[in-house]
Amino acid sequence: MPKPNKGPRLGGGPAHERLMLNQMAAQLFEHKRIQTTETKAKRLQPVAERLVTFAKRGDLAARRRVMRQILDKSVVHELFTEIAPLVENREGGYTRIIKTGFRKGDNAPLAVIELVLEPVAPKAKAKKAAAAPKAEEVVEAPAEETVVEEAAEAPAETEAPAEEKAE
Repeated sequence: MPKPNKGPRLGGGPAHERLMLNQMAAQLFEHKRIQTTETKAKRLQPVAERLVTFAKRGDLAARRRVMRQILDKSVVHELFTEIAPLVENREGGYTRIIKTGFRKGDNAPLAVIELVLEPVAPKAKAKKAAAAPKAEEVVEAPAEETVVEEAAEAPAETEAPAEEKAE
């Protein structure tokens, strides 16, 4: 039997870890933030972010895929109807881990993992792309004025050849 090579599991075997992380993800979506140990928070983060990515897709297949992991229909409904629209402009980084100190009983490092639901600010790349068309508009505007000035000076010249062509 092959030996697992991803390091020690959280509290038991891989099936127990999977169940625990899925339940923690459901609690995270229900309460928007939970407090747990740093290790569990770090293992939960990719699971939760993947589920939010599925929720952003919003189709039936994505909903069924999420329902395989989160068994509570009300939590899945909240994820798809409330959380996904809030993070639709965000390209990842849907969760945040904040270290909060140590647990009193066993001195385990604690952390709060929470959903990042604030609106995202546009990045600098988007500003550069938006600035490029403005530069083109500025270049085009003087060219149009030049054409207008030439057209204002040359109507008499253009009308005469047009009359000659008509004859």
